[in-house]
Amino acid sequence: MTDVESRLQPDIETGDRDPLTPQWVGYLASVAMTAAATIVAIAVDSHVSIPNLSLVFVIPVIVAGLSFGLGPSICSAILGALAFNFFLTEPRYSLVIDDPSNIWAMALLFVVGLIVSGVAFTSHRRAAEASLLRKQATILQKYSQDVVAAGNADAIASITSQALAALFRVPAVVLLLADGQVISTRRTGDAEPREAELEAARSSLTAGTVLRGGVYPHPDSRFDFWPLRTPDGQTAVIGLAFDLDERPEEPDTHVTVVSSVLALVLDRQSRRIAAN
Repeated sequence: MTDVESRLQPDIETGDRDPLTPQWVGYLASVAMTAAATIVAIAVDSHVSIPNLSLVFVIPVIVAGLSFGLGPSICSAILGALAFNFFLTEPRYSLVIDDPSNIWAMALLFVVGLIVSGVAFTSHRRAAEASLLRKQATILQKYSQDVVAAGNADAIASITSQALAALFRVPAVVLLLADGQVISTRRTGDAEPREAELEAARSSLTAGTVLRGGVYPHPDSRFDFWPLRTPDGQTAVIGLAFDLDERPEEPDTHVTVVSSVLALVLDRQSRRIAAN
């Protein structure tokens, strides 16, 4: 079980990082790349007259979109258009535009930048989604292998909570119950289930339905709860402490897979004990 936790722990820690940091890095990088493109454009313009020199500013837009997302890419498009106007159109070092052709050139640069931003962002997002799906598939594959090899119900619950935390990057808990009473609690993260949340878990099991945290009839619960019953009558509840503003659109898909495997493994463990 220790080996399983060590392999899944990096995924859990990734979710604890400040999500604003990469975004700020992206904006700073977009500014730096646009500044570099401006220097190159000025250097080239001082030696050679190139009609389409404004296209140099499209490069930071593409790189920012592919590397950092839509916001930094649009930032590069806006800064590129302003830099082109300020440094490369007459009158120099002013945002005033005398030649109507330069107005069209700057407008075209900005529009191209916006289009490229959208295309680059879409490609970046699809690549990120594909990477996430591969990662989740790997976690589920490891989970199915490791949970089958677990020696007892507590180990099964612990491995399951670790897999859930790695999948969703939020605190997870697996409660094993008997006659409505919690007999084992295995969790990850700092979200220790409170008594009100344990009551919500029991309510989820009794009703046989998923209960969302932070809403009626359990507004104080931080956890979304999913109940499960094994063929031989064992009961358990899976809990995930989502941030209310960052709950995935369809967490049930992966939770259903995990709960199905968990039910089968618990039933297998029970039959093994009964056979002995």
